[in-house]
Amino acid sequence: MTEPPAIRLTGLTKEFGSVKGGTLTAVDHVDLEIAAGEFFSMLGPSGSGKTTVLRLIAGFERPTDGTIELFGQDVTAKAPFDRDVNTVFQDYALFPHMSVLDNVAYGLRVRGIGRQERRERAMKALAAVRLESLGDRKPTQLSGGQRQRVALARATVVEPKVLLLDEPLGALDLKLREQMQVELKQIQRELGITFIFVTHDQEEALTLSDRIAVFNAGRIEQLGTPRELYEQPASRFVADFVGTSNLFDVDRSGQVIGRQGEHTIRPEKLTLSVEPSAEEGVRSAPGTVVESIYVGSAIRHVVDLDAGGRVTVLERNDRSRAADQDRGDRVHVSWHDEDVVALIPPGT
Repeated sequence: MTEPPAIRLTGLTKEFGSVKGGTLTAVDHVDLEIAAGEFFSMLGPSGSGKTTVLRLIAGFERPTDGTIELFGQDVTAKAPFDRDVNTVFQDYALFPHMSVLDNVAYGLRVRGIGRQERRERAMKALAAVRLESLGDRKPTQLSGGQRQRVALARATVVEPKVLLLDEPLGALDLKLREQMQVELKQIQRELGITFIFVTHDQEEALTLSDRIAVFNAGRIEQLGTPRELYEQPASRFVADFVGTSNLFDVDRSGQVIGRQGEHTIRPEKLTLSVEPSAEEGVRSAPGTVVESIYVGSAIRHVVDLDAGGRVTVLERNDRSRAADQDRGDRVHVSWHDEDVVALIPPGT
């Protein structure tokens, strides 16, 4: 017998209040299945519907229409405490007067678990996030990354089937956030719990996820693996939101690329040279360097093409690099035909 998905959303819709005589549709007939043990991310800009979907799964909001199933059981009408899910928020919401150990054990205490078992399970949860030596400290004595791990331990100690994470790394500085991304993925693998992660940070989603749903205006614009979304974006919105893209509308595609329709090329797929490439399957376009920006591991060149439009070229900073390009230099931008991606408008 096939195991049901951890989460199945069918026709999920959420409308809010009256907006200028009408309603605001935050989630618009979303159909989605998330597998057991999957690290799944919902990615999109503010107002795209991703957080509302998370709150609907958690039971903090009731859908206007549609159903929510948890491992094959319809939980659409159930209260949050009757769903086998737990949520980690951005602010962590730790109790400042309690020790770290008591914070982690709090959910077990509410469920009536005895003191000795509570302590053993809380210590085991702290060990999973590598904080077992800090159980006697107060949350104020911890770093931001440590508090984040305590929140994870508290959420996982009750052994939920699904863990919901609402931008939990958003309050951390860049370096700590990158460190916690690695740790979060390791924790998920060790626990084997389904993680559903909400973020507006596309790089974070690409780093962590098995699959990603890109949300736009309450709908899923594209669903796929990080590689699929980055290498084969299905629409202009996805190409522009996930990573950096060079976008060519219908006119520019015909003039520069020689193809009909809208297309995109990632900056790292482009190269600069003094002369046009003579390699088979490679196309070149002349232009003028507008700016060259040193970013450490790479050089970002901005080039105005003679045929119109502006492109960004990302060149690795290694020994194979050609000479530095200066503003005003004449160059040829080249690319392989296979690196050009056709963009399919939504609904086609």
